[in-house]
Amino acid sequence: MDDKPHNAMLPDDTPALAQLYADFKANHLNPLWTQTGDLMPRHPRPKAVPHVWRWSDLYPLAQRSGDLVPVGRGGERRAIGLANPGLGGVAYVSPTLWCAIQYLGPRETAPEHRHSQNAFRFVVEGEGVWTVVNGDPVRMSRGDLLLTPGWCFHGHHNDRDAPMAWIDGLDIPFTYANDVGFFEFGAERVTDYATPMVSRSERLWCHPGLRPLSALQNTVASPIGAYRWEHTDRALTEQLLLEDEGHPATVEQGHAAIRYVNPTTGGDVMPTIRTQFHRLRPGVQTPARQEVGSSVFQVFEGHGAVVLGGETHRLEKGDIFVVPSWVSWSLQSETTFDLFHFSDAPIVERLHFDRVRVEGQPA
Repeated sequence: MDDKPHNAMLPDDTPALAQLYADFKANHLNPLWTQTGDLMPRHPRPKAVPHVWRWSDLYPLAQRSGDLVPVGRGGERRAIGLANPGLGGVAYVSPTLWCAIQYLGPRETAPEHRHSQNAFRFVVEGEGVWTVVNGDPVRMSRGDLLLTPGWCFHGHHNDRDAPMAWIDGLDIPFTYANDVGFFEFGAERVTDYATPMVSRSERLWCHPGLRPLSALQNTVASPIGAYRWEHTDRALTEQLLLEDEGHPATVEQGHAAIRYVNPTTGGDVMPTIRTQFHRLRPGVQTPARQEVGSSVFQVFEGHGAVVLGGETHRLEKGDIFVVPSWVSWSLQSETTFDLFHFSDAPIVERLHFDRVRVEGQPA
């Protein structure tokens, strides 16, 4: 069914009407009555399309860029943006989110800079890089979520003789569309080449249920530099163990999930980006759901599939897929299936545009 409203009131074409439209154009005007179906559809009709990027393609391309493209002032980062096929070639994974694979070669340093855009890094494999955020060196290891909130100086240095790659997520499209972005160069290198196992932010903040009295003021973004895999893994494991013991703890049968939070507010880690992690037992299929806003997933471990808009895509470790607004999606696991997930939900919810439809639940 055509979701454009039919307007029986449109007048017949006449020379006078044609002249009126020409005068509208000359004066930079557009009549609403010819555009209602595009501007106000009956449901979201995103230009972005569902898409899957294969890690088996991404990583070799990142390696080749490491051989050919230097890292330094000017280019700043060896980051390769995922371009949604529906968005005209710009490196946007969705209209609000940016996702890239970043590659740092042995003993390389990416110089410091800062920007208004909020950023995170998630490591699907490898170690040996430290990201230095406002002078605090933060170790990057497999399964870790690393934060670089807006306007924090940050650079990266690889302390080892092997390369490392990870994914970056930012709100670049949102900030670009709304003309709110600023950028500033920092040091040519990084301000601290130390390689501590635990960053200063973790030493202060990462004690369960405890908050330092020296930092009682709430912060817009989380003050934690790294959310470690050992804690994420333990939380998911315990949810499934509690389910086995008859204590409801999972979001759905066989589906454990966590949300990374800002310890000063209990809300999202950054004002524009939500980050979560999912674990499915083997043989689980989640209900199909539709949500306003866009989501991106990366497979951390295991094998399974995603059903996007009715089409099934098999997934393996490292694969990344995007779910545009109001596109139906569900997950299917073959093995234990771990996925990192980020979205623009804080923007959508703050503006009260959020809406969710889950198969089998009341509308």
